[in-house]
Amino acid sequence: MKALLLSEYSKLEVADLPRPAVAPGEVLVEVAACGICGSDVHGYDGSSGRRIPPLVMGHEAAGIVAEVGEGVTRFAIGDRVTFDSTVYCGACGYCLSGQINLCDNRQVVGVSTPDFRRAGAFAEFVTVPEHIVYRLPGELSFAEAAMLEAVSVALHAVAVSNLKGGETALVIGAGMIGLLTLQAARAAGVARILVADIDATRLKLAQESGADATILASGSAMVDEVLRQTGGRGVDLVLEAVGRDETVSAAIDAVRKGGTVTLIGNITPQVTLPLQKVVSRQIRLQGSCASSGEYPQAIELVSNGKIKVTPLITAVAPLSDGARWFERLHSREPNLMKIVIDPRLPAGVEA
Repeated sequence: MKALLLSEYSKLEVADLPRPAVAPGEVLVEVAACGICGSDVHGYDGSSGRRIPPLVMGHEAAGIVAEVGEGVTRFAIGDRVTFDSTVYCGACGYCLSGQINLCDNRQVVGVSTPDFRRAGAFAEFVTVPEHIVYRLPGELSFAEAAMLEAVSVALHAVAVSNLKGGETALVIGAGMIGLLTLQAARAAGVARILVADIDATRLKLAQESGADATILASGSAMVDEVLRQTGGRGVDLVLEAVGRDETVSAAIDAVRKGGTVTLIGNITPQVTLPLQKVVSRQIRLQGSCASSGEYPQAIELVSNGKIKVTPLITAVAPLSDGARWFERLHSREPNLMKIVIDPRLPAGVEA
């Protein structure tokens, strides 16, 4: 099969690799769409340490069942499917309590670390365990389905924030996850949502995605505007979708006393915590990791239009153009959001 191989850091090439064999309990998926995630871009240059080459990356995918392994009962050849990026064991204490994203034996599709290596979906075929696979409704295109993994991440961030409805929220970062988190928060009953970013184009997308107000600022200027718009009180909830020192600090300054800051972004491994502000203002800091069973909800919300993903897809491109798109994303070319790779497209064709 053809696959986009990360042969070394910052080097992607279309390679001929063996079609993966299907083990018992696994499904072989003919890939019809696979989104390039920001984590893939950080893995591409080696900065994350979680894409050790050689590796076929890609975990935001959908396609058609091409073969089923022994013991697979829920799927048949020809089924349209998507799958979770988290491969969980189902037997550890966390899995048994429903926290599959915290599985003691967790692996991730398209990721390689010193502890595990699992091939991903920037390829014509990929194998995944049956228990992480979901059937797609007919109204969802494969490109839309490739967005479901990111939607599930947004839904999980909102779920762990323990909303009661009627809150005022601030989303920091109008990238892919921020824009989906905005929509997930709205679907969960948040009454008023502000979105902050330093990119006017992304804030335009935030407006189109349902933000009540946008703030073209960062740091203290952003905090001042949030306080102005909330009568000096601050928001009930900040959904921080960047993960840098300055954005985490601003999130803490922008939330009200007794409010919650949910941390989704993790670009930098360490940040400085303004401890006295957190303690004296009794702020709840909540981490959010991947998703934990939100896929069915993601499928429903995208299918019924309550979360709109199509406006966030910049291009659908063939496997042969994958390296070029990675370079454009890595260089932070403006006005790029989600790039979806379709291995079935011939070279030079974009959908």
